[in-house]
Amino acid sequence: MTMKLKQFIKSGLLVICTAVIVVSATVVYGDLKKNSDETYEGLKLFSDVISEIEKNYVEPVNSKDLIQNAIEGMVQSLDPHSSFLPPEAYEDLQTETKGEFGGIGIVITQRDGNLTVISPIEGTPAYKAGVLAQDIIIKVDGEVTKGMMLWEAVKKMRGEPGTTVEITIFRKGAKGPLEFKLLRDVIPLDSVRSLTVKPGYGYIWITNFRENTSTEVADALKKLEKENAPLKGLILDLRDNPGGLLDQAVKVSDIFLESGTIVSIKGRDASQAEVYSAHADSGAGKYPIVLLINGGSASASEIVAGALQDNHRALLLGTTSFGKGSVQTVKPLRDGCALKYTIALYYTPSGRSIQAEGIIPDLAVKRRLLDEDTEDGIEANLIKEQDLKNHLETGQKTKEPEAADELIPEETDKKEDETGKKEDDTEKEDVMRLRDAVYEHSDKAPEVLMRDSQVNRAYEILKGYEIFHGLSKN
Repeated sequence: MTMKLKQFIKSGLLVICTAVIVVSATVVYGDLKKNSDETYEGLKLFSDVISEIEKNYVEPVNSKDLIQNAIEGMVQSLDPHSSFLPPEAYEDLQTETKGEFGGIGIVITQRDGNLTVISPIEGTPAYKAGVLAQDIIIKVDGEVTKGMMLWEAVKKMRGEPGTTVEITIFRKGAKGPLEFKLLRDVIPLDSVRSLTVKPGYGYIWITNFRENTSTEVADALKKLEKENAPLKGLILDLRDNPGGLLDQAVKVSDIFLESGTIVSIKGRDASQAEVYSAHADSGAGKYPIVLLINGGSASASEIVAGALQDNHRALLLGTTSFGKGSVQTVKPLRDGCALKYTIALYYTPSGRSIQAEGIIPDLAVKRRLLDEDTEDGIEANLIKEQDLKNHLETGQKTKEPEAADELIPEETDKKEDETGKKEDDTEKEDVMRLRDAVYEHSDKAPEVLMRDSQVNRAYEILKGYEIFHGLSKN
């Protein structure tokens, strides 16, 4: 090959490579410019709408309020757990995980525009009055809640301890709306309760995951291990636990695990993926664990359940969990506002995403009273992540969501029975009788707790394990 030919080929390759680079850069620039142009055109349209409303709407409007409402609508359309937080809502969010606050003690969500109870918090005014999961709050102090922003509803129900708030509830199966006049109280920040259910067998209930939950769990274990030397088995109750802080879910899981993955988090940017692993330490003993979950177990509680299930550290018993497999972050903004939005999905050690699916227990057992006719379970049709509007999908097979928006009947006159009690009072008494027997996780005699079918079955499994373990040694 001649020198001139070689030079020609090199020159040609250089031209081709340069052309490829120019074309590639043009494509990238073109995509960026296209996105930028679309955003710019959208903002122009938004500005036109604001301007038109300011000039010609039938009544004067506040442009700041219009913009804030537009932002709230935009973020709310992403998924059920993303929201724009004005200053007062941001302050409330910080208080929930760090400080004490006055309120009635319920975990709520928006479902089809209805303010819906996920679960009452044990020991709180709402719990004691008989508010239940699935209840729809249709009024707060006489104000209709349909379409109300979640943070607005929360703010209306919170307040100084000792003050009252009235809520009106629609409950499926009730003859009419139920009215509750609740005395606000300081919502307890302790998140762990424990007791010995039978000699040698402990019970720990984690209500939610706050700043000191892992420390409380460790202390409860020490107490149970001291009372039951040796501790032969543990029932770990995560039912109706709505979640909380991710780091506490990881630390609680780490107490029971000596090695292996606890949870992994993956977002849009692969470089930001995180994996949390267990550490060998002097945590919980080697005793067997039965972990209880139900449709009210969500988020952080599902992380713990998935970690212990996939690492074969606990047998899961109950019903399928809520299915919130997304991770949110809070970004402070100007003027005291903040943006809470979803940044990633979390995965159990085996790689499962439970988003809109939930954690499926190893042994399905409905929750009922052992001496009552509640064979269908008292938690039928609990709200799940897949029922919420705009919930994120993972591409996995999901169940069909329930039909949207039940009709809430108009308020009717309440009749009195022969004793002078109103129908809704009698209904609330019946509900509370069942609730007091089943939902009193602690601060009661162990015999009461053992009436709960799921707790009872968990104990039987642990006791059976002890018997077979003893036989295997002979």
